[in-house]
Formats: sequence, structure tokens, C-alpha cells
Amino acid sequence: MANTEENTNKMSFKIKKIENPKLKNPILIEGLPGMGNVGKIAVDFMIEGLKAKKFIEIKSNTFPNSVFVNEQNLIELPKIELYYVNTNTNSLIFLSGDIQPLDEKNCYKFCESILDVFQGLNGEEIITIGGIGLPQIPEKPKIFTTGNESKIIKKYKTQQISNNIYGVVGPIVGVSGLLLGLSKERKIPAISFLAETFSHPSYLGLKGAKKIMQALGKTFSLELNTSELDKEIKEISTEEKNISKELKKFAPKLPVQKESGTSYIG
Repeated sequence: MANTEENTNKMSFKIKKIENPKLKNPILIEGLPGMGNVGKIAVDFMIEGLKAKKFIEIKSNTFPNSVFVNEQNLIELPKIELYYVNTNTNSLIFLSGDIQPLDEKNCYKFCESILDVFQGLNGEEIITIGGIGLPQIPEKPKIFTTGNESKIIKKYKTQQISNNIYGVVGPIVGVSGLLLGLSKERKIPAISFLAETFSHPSYLGLKGAKKIMQALGKTFSLELNTSELDKEIKEISTEEKNISKELKKFAPKLPVQKESGTSYIG
């Protein structure tokens, strides 16, 4: 069945199967672009570090009307991909891409399609990763978690992660949020890891992404070499300090954002 292509009857998603891997108790880990790109950074890093293999590619005319220039200086249509790697206990499936669906209706339909695929693979659990947008750069970003049932939150709870998230964030927007809610209706346990990050479109939440990766690495006994990520974090630390100084100059003139108003987008 490799290299086959099928259209869902729900909307114009083209789901191309590149490989039919043998999977064991699959766990889906989602990380698409969002606040601080925390989820994308974490998932892309794990895909590369674990040498995960791509087995599904998704394209759609509901994705942004643009193309991307790749490393070969050639253009590519927007796409979202699924990768897998087998561990001793589970198969980890990574959901990665350069975009999210543009509007609410298509985001719902996209998530339903992903859940159809996941259930077809006898999926066990879902993990989504995202960022909590703050008005200032957090020096030591905190990690929070929430989910669609208390049992899975207890399973992944550590001293470094807080589940006291009520009042800290607003709605969880995008794929990272909808996958939690829609999977609940299908009785699929799902959890989200959210890292504090700076609420600016060009900011990269590297520190938060690293903390989440370390938590997942410990849970699944993954060997993740973060030396390259550590190097990037060090390189931007000076720039972050300069930005923080500038923000403090204008802090009295800016409206104060209460904790309950902190925003999040998947």
C-alpha cells in the first residue's frame, strides 16, 4: 500500500501514505506553528534527533495560499507530515508542519481527519505541545499541563510541571487545543504541555521547548542530544536581555496584563 494517495470524504485533504509501518501502542505528539513556535521546535528537534521516518504527508487547498522555499532553493506547497519512531514500549508518531489550517471550520475538519488516521493505527494517547504567551520574556519558563481526563495528567505529572493552569491561560486555540477536545469525544486520552514564552510573532521559545523535550525524553527513555539547541539558546540570551531592558523602559506606559488574561495559541 506504500505510495498510495486517498482523499477523505470530509474535505479536500490529500493524505499520501508513504509507508505502512508496524506500530506498537502508538502515541501521537503534535507540534505545529504557534505561540513562540514551542511545539514546532520541540517536535522537529525530536524528529531529527531520533531519526524518525516520514510515513504520511498531508496537503490541502484549505492550507495557506502560499509556497515555501526549501534548502534546495526550490518551492514547496504547504504540507503537514506524520513521522514515526519505535521505542521499547511505544511507537511515537510526530505531527509536524509549517502551517495550521486557516480557519475554525477547517481546523475542526483537519483534527477529525487526523483522529481518523490515528484511530486507524490503533492509537493509544495524544500529546500536544504549545506556548503560553506572556507580555515579557520569561527567564525561566514554567511548564503547565492540562488534558481531557485526570488520569493522563497524573501519568505525566512531575515536580517540574504544574497542572494548576486554571486562570493562567485563556482558550487553547488551534490544533493543539482541538485535538484535546475532539479526542475526548472519541474516548482517546490526551494531554497538552504548555511552556511560557514571549508573546511576539518573531520570538522563538527555545527554552520552553527544551524543558518539554526533557520531560518527554525522561518519560519515554529517549536519548536526546540537546547540544545544538543549547548553543542556539546561548546565542540568543544576550539578545533577550537587551529586549527585556527595552521593554522595562516602556513598562509603565503599557497596559498591565493580569494572569487571567494571559493568552495562548496552539
